Amino acid sequence: MSRSPAALPAVRTIGSTPSWGTAAAEGLLETLLDQERPFPCTFAVAAAKKQSLRFGFVDSPHDESTWAPLADILREYLDVYRQLGKDTSLVVLFRPDDEPRTLDEYFHRFWAVLQYLHDGDTEPWPESTPLDPEDLWWEFSYGGTEIFVVCNTPAHTTRHSRHNPGFMITFQPRWVFEGLEADTPRGAKARQVIRNRIRRFDGMEPAVELGNHGEDGNREWRQYFLPDSAEGSTPACPFLARAGARTAAAGAAKAASPDETWSVLINDEGQFSLWSATVPVPDHWRETGISGDRSACLAQVAHAWTDMRPATSRRRSLEPV
Repeated sequence: MSRSPAALPAVRTIGSTPSWGTAAAEGLLETLLDQERPFPCTFAVAAAKKQSLRFGFVDSPHDESTWAPLADILREYLDVYRQLGKDTSLVVLFRPDDEPRTLDEYFHRFWAVLQYLHDGDTEPWPESTPLDPEDLWWEFSYGGTEIFVVCNTPAHTTRHSRHNPGFMITFQPRWVFEGLEADTPRGAKARQVIRNRIRRFDGMEPAVELGNHGEDGNREWRQYFLPDSAEGSTPACPFLARAGARTAAAGAAKAASPDETWSVLINDEGQFSLWSATVPVPDHWRETGISGDRSACLAQVAHAWTDMRPATSRRRSLEPV
């Protein structure tokens, strides 16, 4: 059942909105909030309800001369995403094509866009993130931030969860997955729920490419752009790390020290996050009094935040584990 525009959450944008933009964003919101046909990604649904999604618009995936606004949109989002809560993503919508395109065309356009962003990135690639896409721990990064990326296209006609009337790229900072690791109760529950919803939404088994970050056999890049059928094969990754990718631009911050102290923060929704103790606490977050190295803080988060959508009344206290 589609909603009237008045019943949809507001479309919150970064950058200018073209004439086709609002309708395209509202179409996606309708899909995410459809109660009769629940969208698989529960985090995207929650973000739509909370209005913590941000939308950006680019003219054409096929014309690189129109891509300049994308870098500005992504940089602005990375400046504010932690203030939006854990249920957040940046959705970049491209003007719908006038003529049909093939899945292979969109595949190469998608990686051309990521390569364009990487080649123009003025911040160093994170020291802890491998440069080789075949490494288990690789993730696309921009502005010094690891980002999980998802592409939806008009050519995805069978795998409905990856379909969109126009070419679309979603940028999800890896920060939102803190406390959702596969070996945590909340992470395991989230994966189970999402996979079951994929089966119902797509009418097929989840893609074999879907896996867990850092797990043997997993390649993050394969999850970014899924084939349209169970038999589809994903070609080799086209991404190439530029020479000097780890070199900071003039004035860029140095990589974090392994001895850096981290603090566990909490927001009003009972969501936890890690934050460097050397950086001011962002808006809408407060300190819990727990601090230490990164792995110790993550252990505290996994212990305290076990439910899939924790309410304040259901949280465990933050105590040593």
